[in-house]
Amino acid sequence: MVRISEDLIRRRAEHNNGDIFSLEEVSLHQQDIERIEHIDKWCRDLKILYLQNNLIPKIENVGRLKKLEYLNLALNNIEVIENLEGCESLQKLDLTVNFVGKLSSVESLKQNLHLRELYLVGNPCTEFLGYRQYVVACLPQLQWLDGKEIRRGERIQVLQELDAVRRRVLEQEVDYIEKREEQKRSGLKETTEKQEDPQINQLLSENQNGTDQNPESSSKAHTDAEDKEKEFWEKPCPFTPESRLEAHRHLEDKRAKEKKREKPKNKTLRTLINADGRVLNINEPKLDFSLTEDENNCMLLDLHVYRHMDTSLLDVDVQPTYVRVTVKEKVFQLVLPAEVKPDSSTAQRSQTTGHLLLILPLAHGEIKPKKPTARPTSVTSNQNTKKETRPAPGRELLEVDPGLAGSLANIVPKGKESSHKPLQLSQPHQRCGVEERPVSKDFVDDPEVPPLMRRCCLL
Repeated sequence: MVRISEDLIRRRAEHNNGDIFSLEEVSLHQQDIERIEHIDKWCRDLKILYLQNNLIPKIENVGRLKKLEYLNLALNNIEVIENLEGCESLQKLDLTVNFVGKLSSVESLKQNLHLRELYLVGNPCTEFLGYRQYVVACLPQLQWLDGKEIRRGERIQVLQELDAVRRRVLEQEVDYIEKREEQKRSGLKETTEKQEDPQINQLLSENQNGTDQNPESSSKAHTDAEDKEKEFWEKPCPFTPESRLEAHRHLEDKRAKEKKREKPKNKTLRTLINADGRVLNINEPKLDFSLTEDENNCMLLDLHVYRHMDTSLLDVDVQPTYVRVTVKEKVFQLVLPAEVKPDSSTAQRSQTTGHLLLILPLAHGEIKPKKPTARPTSVTSNQNTKKETRPAPGRELLEVDPGLAGSLANIVPKGKESSHKPLQLSQPHQRCGVEERPVSKDFVDDPEVPPLMRRCCLL
């Protein structure tokens, strides 16, 4: 028996980021659920609830869902329409292919004032004479029944014949209930008397466990099992909730036996790194990807992960020279062209496309100290002493061959000293409206004073 658990609802609420308390729509179809529970406590804001193709025998624990607008219970084992009075906002109810035989239970939907659509196709009550007239007359708020619109003229006509239709429907309902009770008794009797052949069970167990090495007995047991399987499916039986449950449990037992009989497959070991330590490029999930480098000195790996896949199925491992991403137990591994920093790397998942983006900072972008290098030195001889001088920063010194030291010293001839005489002043002229004074006879030229300074002194 499969029960509605919090984990099941959270897995079905992936579109709502796993939040079940603010959930407005959830699909729990084809889960072999046999009872409705906990939904009215955990999901108070539900508007749409899908519970089709399960084994639910009774409508229960949905009365607190005040915002529920659409309830789908098709392909279940429901026999009575009940416990929906609290669903104040219910607009559509789907009970296709169930076992509703008590048609008078439809009157419980009178309190659902917003109910507009009702589907009862495939139920025993649809075979009653006057079925449609009775439902249309009992539910004045209904606009569509079994996908067919209810027109105003039809409603007026059935209201005029309501008493006769009601009497006829109730008589057929009583007959169906008696027939249904007889089916329950006969089904219970068959279940009690039904016992599997112990000889066949012994042969099958010996064949599964491998203790019987006789091929003739093994083939005989296999043939008997096939005959019994064929007899089960070809035997005529009424379509009832009990027969549906029996077929479901028979299939479950068959799957369990086949699973037990199957031998576990030996998984082939993946080779991710060679024996010599070389990392391999692997793309088992066959995903598209792109590897680029941005202006921030980072590598960007864009992996095109499936859009609707849960992020919990992804596992990312970043190493300095390669990246490994496990997608649903399938490995994607890529060797990087440059070394990266794993501790500073980040992973992001796009909510629109589902792509996985890995931001990998490059390792060579980090500032590292340089090794000290020997600087050139110059040696000067002065009174048999050697003096080492360091060049000023930003200057380059030329190395001179010691053999050329004498020739370089004679570049400028000695004895020919150039005398720099002070500049001669021209005739006085007006500057800025002030006439310059003539040079005094007592003026003595000082060669250590620059010419500009001398001119300033003259002013």
